[in-house]
Amino acid sequence: MGPGTLYGVGVGPGDTELLTLKAARLLSEVRIIAYPAPNGGESLARRIVAPVIPETARELPISIPMVQNREAARQAYDRAVEQMSSHLSLGEHVLFLCEGDPFFYGSFMFIHERLSPRFPCVVVPGVTSLTACAAAIGRPLAARNDVLRIIPATLPEERIRAELEQADAAAIIKVGRHFDKVRALLEELGLAQSSAVVEHATQGDQRIFGIDDVPDGERPYFSTILVYGGGEPWR
Repeated sequence: MGPGTLYGVGVGPGDTELLTLKAARLLSEVRIIAYPAPNGGESLARRIVAPVIPETARELPISIPMVQNREAARQAYDRAVEQMSSHLSLGEHVLFLCEGDPFFYGSFMFIHERLSPRFPCVVVPGVTSLTACAAAIGRPLAARNDVLRIIPATLPEERIRAELEQADAAAIIKVGRHFDKVRALLEELGLAQSSAVVEHATQGDQRIFGIDDVPDGERPYFSTILVYGGGEPWR
């Protein structure tokens, strides 16, 4: 018997109906389903696919510590790899759930790096938060010759300012506790009115609001800020 296949499956931003047909088929066929569980709590990736997980599936939650110390996370991925490789070595297939898309800032990249040299790996793309947010606000991410910049809010303030100053359009991700910093920069650069915040995109508690609509001290978690500063005629 040959080794099993590792599947990295993107499950989209939150709405179960945004699963691809391939993702839904693999969920019905693969009997071992792994997924990241931040700090050992609820997994959003697992919650997205909960309605279609077969009762016969064996689940492998992977507790990932959400701390600044990257060594703790590396150790968690190493432990996860040991678990999954024990099944793959026996010829069992393993499906790893990924919020959004596996290779768009996804945790699956750390699993793939460790296991792809040893086992067959198949990556199944998913709907990203960026396209979901653009659909939610009814506005293109970019058009024609616009250059779209994707900016993690975790970057230093000066780096974010420099990126925004050069951007025709931008998507600011990983906002959370960095919201005040980002809002101040957008206001400074005159981009506040061209920005939209989407929180919990495609989920039941989705919210869309402007930069200035967020009360002081509030932090819109699981949010993305879309900014348009270009001059294409669709604006």
